[in-house]
Amino acid sequence: MPQVFRDAVSLETLNDLGRNTLIEHLGIVFTAVGEDWISATMPVDERTRQPYGILHGGASVVLAETLGSSAGNLCVDTTAQVCVGLEINANHIRAVRAGTVTGTARAVHVGRSTQVWDIRIEDEAGKLVCTSRLTLAVVPAVRPG
Repeated sequence: MPQVFRDAVSLETLNDLGRNTLIEHLGIVFTAVGEDWISATMPVDERTRQPYGILHGGASVVLAETLGSSAGNLCVDTTAQVCVGLEINANHIRAVRAGTVTGTARAVHVGRSTQVWDIRIEDEAGKLVCTSRLTLAVVPAVRPG
């Protein structure tokens, strides 16, 4: 897929958008961006593990939706439109007890009213932990105030 992002992408700007949100609380950090993909890491620690000591599936879904929604919003003029989650699914493939997972979202479809992103989450050895698909709705931006 060719370049899908409207403008040059700054990892610093992406990480600043997550300040004081669930993104920051879970330790998600954007780490890389390409022409039609974006990556971020998330620690597997007391914030992201479930009671049995493995990565919580919900934390994986938060990482997936963070990646897909962030990438989607890089494709639109956010003064006029924003992308919001419409549907997400996730298949949890492998348990992770510690370390860091890395998620990468890749564009499947970037349309005027919907977008579809595939998100692959891997452990430190590059083994698949979770695969997810996110559908976004492109809606008019509504600014508070």
